[in-house]
Formats: sequence, structure tokens, C-alpha cells
Amino acid sequence: MKYYLAIDIGASSGRHIVGWQENGELKTEEVYRFPNGVKEIDGHLCWDIEALVSHVKAGIEQAQAAYDIESLSIDTWGVDYVLMRGDEPVLPVYAYRDDRTNDAIDAVHERMPFAKLYARTGIQFQPFNTVYQLFADKAAGRLDGVTDVLMIPEFLMYRLCGEKSHEYTNATTGGMVNAKTGAFDPEIIAALGLPKHLFCDLQQPGTTIGTYNGIKVRLCATHDTASAVEGIPMDGSAPYISSGTWSLLGVKSPHPITGEASLAANWSNEGGVGYTRYQKNIMGMWLVNRLRDELCPETPWSEITAEAEHSAFSETVDANGAAFLAPKSMTDAFDAALSEKPATVGDYFRCAYRSLALSYKNAIQELEHNTKTCYDKLYIVGGGAKNGFLNRLTEEATGKTVVALPIEATALGNLKIQMR
Repeated sequence: MKYYLAIDIGASSGRHIVGWQENGELKTEEVYRFPNGVKEIDGHLCWDIEALVSHVKAGIEQAQAAYDIESLSIDTWGVDYVLMRGDEPVLPVYAYRDDRTNDAIDAVHERMPFAKLYARTGIQFQPFNTVYQLFADKAAGRLDGVTDVLMIPEFLMYRLCGEKSHEYTNATTGGMVNAKTGAFDPEIIAALGLPKHLFCDLQQPGTTIGTYNGIKVRLCATHDTASAVEGIPMDGSAPYISSGTWSLLGVKSPHPITGEASLAANWSNEGGVGYTRYQKNIMGMWLVNRLRDELCPETPWSEITAEAEHSAFSETVDANGAAFLAPKSMTDAFDAALSEKPATVGDYFRCAYRSLALSYKNAIQELEHNTKTCYDKLYIVGGGAKNGFLNRLTEEATGKTVVALPIEATALGNLKIQMR
């Protein structure tokens, strides 16, 4: 029997999951879990990349102690990267919620207006897109002498096997891959004056790039949402929400959709495994996670959602508002956005959950308009799928049958790609 290892790392935690086929069914076992999160260094939000490397290796050791592992792969969030000078990383490794791109955004759009960027890439505007981060690095002189740009999972796998890779699905999240060619767009790179040698040929999920401790190191769809979509056991093509720190709501599309309606509604066309993920970022469980950290860190989620259900608070906020991206205080951000301050903990969480459900409704309406398709079902996977209250609110708001699958869809997709 062959055993495979999926290392799935999110913005708040990571996990090592072993998978194998048994009687035609994919079986899994979590063998290691570790915390993750941003740290403030000199006023900037950064990732502790060496801690991630250490946890990745510790989890592999734990997996190998119990299983004969055939191959492994790593997926993470998108857009963030490690600059390399030869074999040495350029530190710090900035996190996407840092505000260092504020000045870079206008400077990029002066050289190539966003409408043109979108027409070429189909990637939604987010202030943290790789294109703005790299331009900020250029302005700060951080690209001097840089030989490589490795997305976070590519860097972690490089530290395992010594091979520098450039995987397609994750590259598309950054806003520099041409939606039609599937390669880095030379016109964008030239317009921004970025070093051409940093933008290599892209590799597809399933490529074996090296070995570590006798284990094959293989590219999955290294953007976690791309792997999650592969892991959803859906009938046909239906909308999905990959519900974690972010809620990624979208549908598999045979081709990019980059018309004016998509541009106006800020939809993204990101790389999938043989298709385009036509999707939209919604702030997601970040809202309630931060509220819990501030209001009731020791309270179980079951009690929190029960309080939210019993609350009668009726106001909502724009869950995608810039004020909620990286506030010093999430409760203060809610207070500032509401005409009436919530009186109880339950009020805050009811407001957050109803705001998310309303965002899902609006996104579904845009999706159906832009794809000219009406959908009956909505699949929800990831940590948020465990929240029965939010699922019910979502079903009521969207009018769709919600199929909640509280499974490790990202790890399952990671494993399925390795097994192919």
C-alpha cells in the first residue's frame, strides 16, 4: 500500500495529513498540527518562515515514523513569497496583510491601469496582490541582487529538496500571469520594470521536483483553494465556498471570464487543474476569529454560535470593507461601521455571521449574472462548514441548497493530485 503526505498550511495553522487508498476509498490520518500567524517586525506584519520550515520537517519526521511515505506536497495561501539571493532568503518575509503596498498600488496603475491589468490577467484587485508587493520591493531596493522569487510553498519545498519550482495555480493569484497563455505576462513585467529573470516557466500540479529523506517531493495545486476545489466531491459544476480565514466563493469555468461585469464586480480568474477558478474573495472566518480573540478567547465555538442565534441584533456590515482587513481592533472596526453599538458578545457574532451570509448572497447573484447560469446547490468546505448557524443563514440568504462538507478538502485535493 502506498502512503502520501499532504502538508496544508493556512494563515493560522498547519497540518500534516497522511492519505492512502483502501478498498477504493481515500483514507486519511492527521499526524501533526502546528500554529501559524503573522508577527510584527519593525512595524511590519511578517511570517516566521524558519518556524514554518521547522514545523514542516518535524511533521514529516512524525509521518515517517508511522508510514512508508511515497510522496509529499505542500500547499499554502497565495500571493506571498520569499525573495532569494542564491540560496539565501531575503528577510523579512512580509505577510499579505501588511500595508507596505499602499504607495505601490497607484504607482503600478500609473504604468498599467488596472482595467488593462485585469484584461490581461483576469485577477481581482486586492491591495496585497503579488504584483503590488513586488513593485514595493523594487521601490525599496529589495530586488537588488535577487535571483529568484519563490512562493511560500515553493520555498518550503526548496528547503526540503534543494530544487526551485514555480507552480502554476499559485502564480496566478499574484496578478501577473496572462489568463489566456497561462504564462507570466511579459508586457506587465516590462511596464513595471521588474527583472525578467525572476519570472520562469510555470510547472503544472503533479510534477515531481526532487526528494527528501527518500520521499518524492511533488507539486500539488500549491494554492490551497486550488487544492480545496480538487478535494470537493461535487456533482457536476456547482458553486463552492472554501471557508477558512477567507471565504473563496466561485465555480469551475472552462475559460476565463474577464468582461466588464467581472471587472466591475472584482471577480478573479485563478488557475485550476485543467480549468479556471472563477471566484471572489470574501473576508471569511477572519472576522469571527478576531472577534473571539478580543471578546471571548476561552469560550467554545458552540457557545458563541448559540449566543449569536439568540441575539436579535439586526444590523450588518460590509464584510469585505477595507476597515476589516487588518484592524488594530476588530470590535472597534465593527463599532465604527454600525449605527448602534452591539450590547452583547452574541450581538457582535450575529452581526458578523449575517454579514457573511449577505456577502455570499451578493456574490452568488453576481456569479449567476456573469456566467449566465442559475445554480441549485452551494458546496461549503473547510473549517467554516462546521458552523451550522452560518450554513443556515447562508441557505436562507442565497436560496440555494447548502451542502456542507466539514472535511479537510484542501488536504484531500493535495493528496488526490499526488496520487495521480
